[in-house]
Amino acid sequence: MKDEAQGEKSLSGRLMTAIKQCMMVINCSYCSKILKLQLGKTSKGSFIMSDVEEEYEEQAEEEEEAVAEDAGAEEQEYTDYQEETQEEEEERPRPKPMVPQLAPPKIPEGERVDFDDIHRKRMEKDFLELQTLIDVHFEQRKKEEEELIGLKERIERRRAERAEQQRVRAEKERDRQTRIAEERQRKEDEEAKKRAEDEAKKKKVLSNMGANFGGFLAKAEQKRGKRLTGREIKRKTLSERRSPLGIENLREDGLRQRAQEMWNWIYQLESEKFDLLDQMKRQKYEVW
Repeated sequence: MKDEAQGEKSLSGRLMTAIKQCMMVINCSYCSKILKLQLGKTSKGSFIMSDVEEEYEEQAEEEEEAVAEDAGAEEQEYTDYQEETQEEEEERPRPKPMVPQLAPPKIPEGERVDFDDIHRKRMEKDFLELQTLIDVHFEQRKKEEEELIGLKERIERRRAERAEQQRVRAEKERDRQTRIAEERQRKEDEEAKKRAEDEAKKKKVLSNMGANFGGFLAKAEQKRGKRLTGREIKRKTLSERRSPLGIENLREDGLRQRAQEMWNWIYQLESEKFDLLDQMKRQKYEVW
């Protein structure tokens, strides 16, 4: 009995070691179940091997059955695929072999065949065809070269015409600018001459009036030399034109009359302004 107990312990120890190694390598669920059963020993410390072995055998049988079923299903699918492929190949029409139709060589009857003569004629025919192709090629090339030469000549002629047109246009533009400058200079000379004549006339008239007007002439020359700005000219003109209103003692009728007079005066000024602008525009066009 003691030997049997020791045998059981040694067997249990070896089984535990194998189970731990299996779980470390592949994490087997069956080994984990056995390990739980080993840890859950009975009070006498005995391990029920029969239940474990039965469970192991049942699981092994189930795995073998599953593998056999999978293998059978795969084999059945492969067999079905082969049958379908074979049926499709049988149904597909096979192509008929095409045999090229070769014309038999014509051999003259009753005469001796001279193969050298046939070869010579074939060579002559090939030579004539090649010579024809060469002649056509050179004719085409000659025609293309003539077209290219004609195109270059047209380009050069067009370039020369364009250069001549640009030269004529530039010459006309220079003549126009010269005429404009001469016309401007002529007008400036005429205006300067006219101003000089007017000044000479004024001086002559003043000198004829007597020596008493010498101081006045000097003042006029001094005033003429001093130029007024636009603001000074405007202030001077307004001071000359502006007059006091004088409406302190006027009644309503007088105020209305004065307002009407002012409106008429403003209307007259606007009319004169419009006429002057129109006249200035016409003179500007006449000058140019």
